[in-house]
Amino acid sequence: MPVFDYDPPERFVAGALGQPGARAFFLQARAEGRLTTVALEKLQVAALAGRLDELLDEVLRLSGGTAHVPALAPADLADDAPLDVPVSEDFRVGTMALAWDAERSQVVIEAQEVVDEEDVEAADPAVLRVRISAGAARAFTRRALEIVAAGRPPCPLCGQPLDAAGHVCVRLNGYRGGEAAS
Repeated sequence: MPVFDYDPPERFVAGALGQPGARAFFLQARAEGRLTTVALEKLQVAALAGRLDELLDEVLRLSGGTAHVPALAPADLADDAPLDVPVSEDFRVGTMALAWDAERSQVVIEAQEVVDEEDVEAADPAVLRVRISAGAARAFTRRALEIVAAGRPPCPLCGQPLDAAGHVCVRLNGYRGGEAAS
């Protein structure tokens, strides 16, 4: 099982390539001349960002406000640069795990390669393991949520993404501007 370990990375970001509605999502970690790029789904990026924020909020709450966890992303840690090139997928993410390392005041993020259901016993999946500060985790979350939100705008009625070619809204029973959808 290859383990891509970054403790800590110089850079850890989520990013997307392509046009809204057909984007591919990635996590990238870089350090000491190494670059690891893993592919994942938009919903996985959103879930990771949400769970990171929840984890940090819980650490802050349980510590009574004494933990070194910023409430917001520090401005000096903002990373709005594009993904590093070449964007070459090392593996596709199946499962992810988060943990708080209290001794080091760091978040540990693990993204494990998707495993074929028929070959679970023999599988030796690759893992991307990243250790980052709480501030870096808040900055990661801010960027990840912006990337997710930059896609197709949601329908104001049903919340589903609007396509450039049109949208058949379930709230309008399949009607498009007075005409029945075909």
